[in-house]
Amino acid sequence: MSLHGLRVIEFAGLAPAPFAGLVLADNGADVIRIDKCSSSSNDVLCRGKRSVAVNLKIASGRDIVKDLITSADVLIDPFRPGVMEKLGLGPKVFMGQEGLNRRLIYARVVGFSRCGPHKDMAGHDINYLALSGILSMLPGTSDKPEFPLNILADFAGGGLTCALGILLALIERGKSGLGQIVDTDMVSGVRYLSSFPLLLSLNGSGFFEGPRGTNILDGGAPFYGVYKCKDGGWMSVGCLEPHFFQTFLEIFTKSLPKGVSTINGWIPTADSQLNRKEWPILKQFLEKGFLSETRQYWSAKFHGTDACTVPVLTLEEAGKLDASGLLIPQPHPRVASLEHKPSFGSAVHVLTPGEHTGNILREMGVSESMWRQLLLEGAIEEPIIKQKL
Repeated sequence: MSLHGLRVIEFAGLAPAPFAGLVLADNGADVIRIDKCSSSSNDVLCRGKRSVAVNLKIASGRDIVKDLITSADVLIDPFRPGVMEKLGLGPKVFMGQEGLNRRLIYARVVGFSRCGPHKDMAGHDINYLALSGILSMLPGTSDKPEFPLNILADFAGGGLTCALGILLALIERGKSGLGQIVDTDMVSGVRYLSSFPLLLSLNGSGFFEGPRGTNILDGGAPFYGVYKCKDGGWMSVGCLEPHFFQTFLEIFTKSLPKGVSTINGWIPTADSQLNRKEWPILKQFLEKGFLSETRQYWSAKFHGTDACTVPVLTLEEAGKLDASGLLIPQPHPRVASLEHKPSFGSAVHVLTPGEHTGNILREMGVSESMWRQLLLEGAIEEPIIKQKL
């Protein structure tokens, strides 16, 4: 696999950092998660990773982690600015002329910009999304926008962007031989991710010229939205281009049962798409029409056409439709030769903190006497280590 032989040290965190580590692990990297002693975890983003539980408050515990980082290719830091420095594990310890690991890729993921006014504040996806400017543009009611779970900032602007930064840094290291610092903050990440709508809103294209809910991509356009069906299911309509809209309209009107073919005698035409004055009545027409039949009925009518209209699937349905046939999301994109096609399991993996401590210490050359000394000092825990050594 592409990253086979690469060692990554990932400090246990939430959402973005574990996802960055997952992307690397899915592509062959040896990812070791640093957990706290006596901790628990429900992190489901740990497929292919290993865990070592260490007490970082103990000097010998920090030394174990320092040794791991010294021999690693990548470090993923999920903490607020300054935390790693206080632990004596900041970039300056490992990088630069006097550093312990001059080839280290030191990747840091934070919520707010390290040099901005919010750098020391706590936050979550919705807060980063709010400061990015994108939340104000998202669909919702006329009173307030709605947010798309915690996908945009945590995972796209944070984790995936961090993984991309690590890969870019590895390429640069291949040229210079030197490590790099990768700084990812989720506010900047989601802004970059949202370049298309942000640039459209600035160039006077008309895509976002009106209030929320009146524009083409935020739920204002009847031909770009979601409609409820007779059985409670939903259909997505995305026929933006005129020729797609015309195809959609022809199929839709021909498929309507008798009695719902008009709205007070009004029938839409291809010109209705560009006539914003007709959007309200066009929306009523589509709402009434989709409610007249089931999702299965409409799915069959539009299947295989260029109407850009497909059903809104449940999680179970989407899993069956996926090429893998699995409910568990599979790594994507895949980079593999025709001869080597990696396979991934169908189970949700949850690492027990310290699950691999014994094996990892053995790989580091920790002797029996050193192990007992670490136990005595409280740098590691006996139950987890004994069952692995």
